[in-house]
Amino acid sequence: MKVVFHTDFYDVYTDDPAAAGGRMEAIISVIEPYVEFVPARPATEDEIAAIHTPDHIERVRRIGLYDIAALAAGGAIQAATLGLEEACFAAIRPPGHHASAGSCWGFCFFNNMAVAIEAVKQQGRIRSAYILDFDLHFGDGTENILGRKSYVSIHNPGSYDREAYLEEVGRELERFPVDLIGISAGFDNHRQDWGGLLRTDDYFTMGRMVRDAARRNGGGCFAVLEGGYNYDVLGQNALALINGLSP
Repeated sequence: MKVVFHTDFYDVYTDDPAAAGGRMEAIISVIEPYVEFVPARPATEDEIAAIHTPDHIERVRRIGLYDIAALAAGGAIQAATLGLEEACFAAIRPPGHHASAGSCWGFCFFNNMAVAIEAVKQQGRIRSAYILDFDLHFGDGTENILGRKSYVSIHNPGSYDREAYLEEVGRELERFPVDLIGISAGFDNHRQDWGGLLRTDDYFTMGRMVRDAARRNGGGCFAVLEGGYNYDVLGQNALALINGLSP
């Protein structure tokens, strides 16, 4: 499976947990034998401005994070585009799902998922999209940006019971026969991470659910990295998702 990545994502760009040294290495070292890497390219300012306000873009530029945030957003666009033909994973950072049009928090700067979905929509490649955000934290930025757009449906699973959580994911995926499914893939709800709920094989299960739903729909699917902070399990969780999404 193709994985969008760039060695610049190894750089420690702030002191927040998403930017910490060793985090991306924990993923890449595990998945590298099993995937084909595609070099990430930056999103254009027009692609970012389709989602974010000029003031917000300028704030990100002033704090010196425009280049790395634009590279992450561009990697998400590539993953969405590739995902229309075959499942794809974007191993990118900074994460994005807490970034709204004119503000951000939670280690995020540009909303990678929203930028990607809007880009392929504006290119005329899709008519409808569905976002599964299984990060531990609610993707408020994605909801703020895309929640009122009629062509997008968003699901943040809310159950605190593991089996009910997976049942909820499967049930919701069946409700939306869309052209493209995007996963905001935060692995911080793992039983050995901050959330303490999911097992590694649950990420395989959810990946397989998404793959199967995309096949039923005659559409595509992709995933972008969000949270996940226990390096001992992060790579295996990402690989489980990749394997679930794979043919």
